[in-house]
Amino acid sequence: MSLPSALAIEQSARRRIALRLLPFLWLLYVIAFLDRVNVAYAALEMSHDLGFSDRVFGLGAGIFFIGYVLLEIPGALIVERWSARRWIARIMISWGIITVLVGFVHTSRQFYTVRFFLGAAEAGFFPGVVVYLTHWFCRRDRATAVASFIAAQPLSNLLGSPLAGRIMRIHWHGLEGWRWLFILEGIPAVIFGMVTFFYLTDRPSQANWLPPQEREWITSELNREKAEKGAVRSYTIAQALRHREVILLTLIYFLGTTGIYGFTIWLPTILKRASGFSTGAVTWLAAVPYIGALATTLLNGWHSDRTQERHWHAAGPLLAGSAALFSAVVSGNHFWTQFGCFAIFAACVYSYQPSFWALPTSLLGESAAAASIGLINSLGNLGGFTGPFVVGYLVTHTGSFTSGFVYLLVNLLAGGMLVLGLREVARRRTSHES
Repeated sequence: MSLPSALAIEQSARRRIALRLLPFLWLLYVIAFLDRVNVAYAALEMSHDLGFSDRVFGLGAGIFFIGYVLLEIPGALIVERWSARRWIARIMISWGIITVLVGFVHTSRQFYTVRFFLGAAEAGFFPGVVVYLTHWFCRRDRATAVASFIAAQPLSNLLGSPLAGRIMRIHWHGLEGWRWLFILEGIPAVIFGMVTFFYLTDRPSQANWLPPQEREWITSELNREKAEKGAVRSYTIAQALRHREVILLTLIYFLGTTGIYGFTIWLPTILKRASGFSTGAVTWLAAVPYIGALATTLLNGWHSDRTQERHWHAAGPLLAGSAALFSAVVSGNHFWTQFGCFAIFAACVYSYQPSFWALPTSLLGESAAAASIGLINSLGNLGGFTGPFVVGYLVTHTGSFTSGFVYLLVNLLAGGMLVLGLREVARRRTSHES
């Protein structure tokens, strides 16, 4: 029997790694995102039961991201230098426990406090996984890998919306349905956190589930790319954090995240107030925009890898999302026209992320990239605070979501333009170095 060719070894290794890691990481992120945004669906009844105004709810929903920034950079570095499986397992168990506690709040102060600690508990998960993927996937495969992971965001909303509607009909032991939403959706994070500790493998050299030839191929390929990257550009962590492109990436992600969470957190409330439908009907309707978001996220990541073009694949969705939200504003009070614009908006804004997250890992050395991803994600995720809070503030003071829509579309327009500006910065740097 002839020995397998180098190409056959490469193809088998890439396929085996993808099948082993991506479905599991995707499932973890589905659980994470459900626990992050279930407050959007709970708000349909929680705000009324607890007497929360739109401003109070927007602040409580967004304050998650204040806590989230605290451990992002050290979290990504821990994955790079210590152990991904231990760190991710710790994150999941702690955030699962705190999610359950959200189901027992009674006052706005309790709501703010538990949401803050929920963000702190989850900090490091997303950048840690992005860094972890660089330990297993070659540069040409990373946008697709990240797309598969990020696809959990729209899918979580697609599945979580009708699931929330079903759970919120439960009234066991005298507890309202929205309380059971937090309790029942927090438990899987604890369970899968324990599974993570035993299932994930930190590095290819430790992967007994890979045949020796495939293990040697992926290890040597990643080492070769690391050496090539180091030959072209080498930064210390401190230098990376001061680099112009890192600052631009952080600002872009902040603007994009403002748009995503300003929309996601308020969508069920927007639909219920505009339509007058029941809570159950709204949770089903709120799932529809995420069908397109799931498809475009996967398609955009795949096409970005196929063409090896990143900037337009990140900028285009942001600009298109801004245009869709502008169309929703000028459509007036035509509910179904606005709903169609919301569906296009969701399909656009989620799909920019795979190409965006392929950018920082192509610019910096390994430790600097890990630090930069943590910086970009932590400071950029402050948009997750700003978006829901500012929309809630504007709605409270104007009585309409129109001003909130305008605020979000301006953020997305600015983000798309900055991505194109970053493209020009990179082009000029490459011309100078050559």
